[in-house]
Amino acid sequence: MTMPKEQRSYWLVLFSWTTWQEFLAAGGTTAGFRESRWKTVEQIRPGDYLLCYLTGVSRWIGILEVTGAPFQSSEPIWKDAVFPARLPVRVVAKLEPATAVPVLAMKDRLSAFHDLKSPHAWTVRFRQSPAKWPAADGEAVVAAVMEAVRNPTPRPFDSAKLNKTPSVLKMASGETVTVPEDEPETAGAAAPAATGAQDAVSVSSPAGAPDESAHTEIQWLLAKLACDLGLEVWVAKNDLG
Repeated sequence: MTMPKEQRSYWLVLFSWTTWQEFLAAGGTTAGFRESRWKTVEQIRPGDYLLCYLTGVSRWIGILEVTGAPFQSSEPIWKDAVFPARLPVRVVAKLEPATAVPVLAMKDRLSAFHDLKSPHAWTVRFRQSPAKWPAADGEAVVAAVMEAVRNPTPRPFDSAKLNKTPSVLKMASGETVTVPEDEPETAGAAAPAATGAQDAVSVSSPAGAPDESAHTEIQWLLAKLACDLGLEVWVAKNDLG
């Protein structure tokens, strides 16, 4: 039985194009997260919706409904990571990258874009997975994805970004955050204000990731540190990805 909308919680989940394809190839019935996110995963209840955000191209690719209690498993689903903190799910809606909903097309409907201290600060809300979102934001994303399913509108995208797997920052607490990708409409803007209290202590990239991303990762770490210290940071446009 579907949970009444007013009782449902909404959670942002991050997928790369590779992990989304692997999720679907395994039947689209299990969502997985890093072990460090287990305490958050335990808060997710049957009937909640997962808002599937495709990194690289910054688009909403689908909606999942949680169908049971959280569990831990190391059964292979994804090639480059285990993601042992898991949820049973069903696919409510899915899109192709070309018809997926660009997050920047929803700037007027999502609170992440309200009262920004810098044009790039919205990426703060897209760093951890899963992350609970306000109900109004969740309902807006669901409505946009369902509309895109009914009336698909192809939009061009950079295939190189689609196939890029984002790097992950490991914090001193053991938590991990995703390095936000640069957006064409905000490139060259001030670095985002940081929300985490811990300093990043290491950077890990997926096996086989190109070395040229290291400069961007180090630059982002330095920008984050400056923001943690309350400094205003500007990144030169020609230094961005």
